[in-house]
Amino acid sequence: MTEKITPAEFFRQVRQETLKVTWPSRKETLTTTAMVFVMVAVLSVIFFVIDKVLAWGVKALLTLGG
Repeated sequence: MTEKITPAEFFRQVRQETLKVTWPSRKETLTTTAMVFVMVAVLSVIFFVIDKVLAWGVKALLTLGG
């Protein structure tokens, strides 16, 4: 069975755990943010191209019938 913890003990444990966290530096944060923006731009272009190719394919198939 689980042990009951008082609110004070819970917050003490939370504080201890947050002290163990290794926070990223400003440079690391800016680098990873830039990487996210680059990946979003690259994937946007890829999905745009895929969408256009599929739209062209569907249009070509539909014009075959009539």
